[in-house]
Amino acid sequence: MNNHHEAQFTSSGTNINEVKRQNAASGLSYNEVKELLAKNGGQGTAIYSDTNVQEVKMENQTYKHK
Repeated sequence: MNNHHEAQFTSSGTNINEVKRQNAASGLSYNEVKELLAKNGGQGTAIYSDTNVQEVKMENQTYKHK
C-alpha cells in the first residue's frame, strides 16, 4: 500500500474522507447542540455557557441595593 491509500482508508477499509464529508453534511454535533442550548437557556448546560458568573452576581447585588 502507498501512503496516499493509507491516508484515505482505515485498517478496516472505512473511507475516512467519505465519513468526514457525511459528518459535515449531517447538521450540528452533540457538543454544538449543547453549546447552543447553553447560550439560549438550556437546563444543565452551564459548563458550555459563556456567561461571566461573577459579573452577573455583581449586577444582581447592585440591583438589590437600589
